[in-house]
Amino acid sequence: MALFHPPSRPDYSNSIDGICSNAYIGNNFVCGENVSIAPFVAIGNNVVLGNNVILHPNAVIGDDVVIGDDVLIYPNVTVLERCRIGNRVIIHAGSVIGSDGYGFAPDGDKYYKIPQTGIVQIDDDVEIGASNTIDRATFGKTWIRRGVKTDNLVQIAHNVIVGENTLVVAQVAIAGSVVIGKHVTIAGQAAISGHLTVGDNVTVGPTAGVAKSVPDNQIVSGVPAMPHRLWLRVQRIIPMLPELSKKLSEIEKKLNKIEEKQHNEEQL
Repeated sequence: MALFHPPSRPDYSNSIDGICSNAYIGNNFVCGENVSIAPFVAIGNNVVLGNNVILHPNAVIGDDVVIGDDVLIYPNVTVLERCRIGNRVIIHAGSVIGSDGYGFAPDGDKYYKIPQTGIVQIDDDVEIGASNTIDRATFGKTWIRRGVKTDNLVQIAHNVIVGENTLVVAQVAIAGSVVIGKHVTIAGQAAISGHLTVGDNVTVGPTAGVAKSVPDNQIVSGVPAMPHRLWLRVQRIIPMLPELSKKLSEIEKKLNKIEEKQHNEEQL
C-alpha cells in the first residue's frame, strides 16, 4: 500500500523555500531542507525543524521546540514550548502536545496551580492519533518512546512513560506518573490510575479500570482489572445474580423457619 499510495506533499504557490508567506515565523528559526510550512502556521522563537518536515495549516509550534526529520504534523496541532519531537513522527489533526499537567495543591478551601515545568518528549517512529492530549511533566519529561502508536482521543497525563512499540487505542486515559512497559496493548476506553507500573507485553482489555500495577506478560480485563480468565468467569456469573439472589432469599427463609422450630422444641 505504501508503494502504490505514497504520501503527497502540499504545494504552496506563494511560498519561498517551502514556507508560505502567510505563516508566522519567530526569531532564531533553524530550518532543514525540503520543508513545507502551510498558511497560518505559527512558529515561535528558537524553533529547530529538521529535513522534510510538513506543517499543515493552523499548526502552532511553541518557543524552543525541536522537531526531527521526516515529521508530518496535520492541521490544528499544537506543540507547546520546549517539547521534543523525534524523527519520522506523525501527529494527527487537533492533538495538543505539552499542555499543562493536572496539578493543584489544596490550601483550605482553595486549590493553587502547581507550575508544570517539564516537557513532552516523543521519540522516533511514533504516530499520535487525532485529538490526543499529552501533558507536559511537572518536573522532567512525559516520555513517549520509540514506535508507540496512539489512536484518537487519548489522554496521557504528566510524567507518564509509554514504553517502546506500545499500542494505545481510542479513548484511553492514563493518569499521572504511570510507567508502561514495552509492547503493551491498551484497548479502547481503558483507564489506568496514577503512579502504577504496567509491565512488558501486557494486554489491558477494553473499558478496563487498572487500579494496581500489572506484572509482565499478563492479560487483564474488567473493573477493577483482574486476570482475563477470572474476568470471563465473573462475566458468566453476573447475568445469573438476580436468580441467585432470589434463591438465597428463599434458602434464608427456610433456615429461619427451621431455627424457629428448633427453638420452640427446646422451649418445650
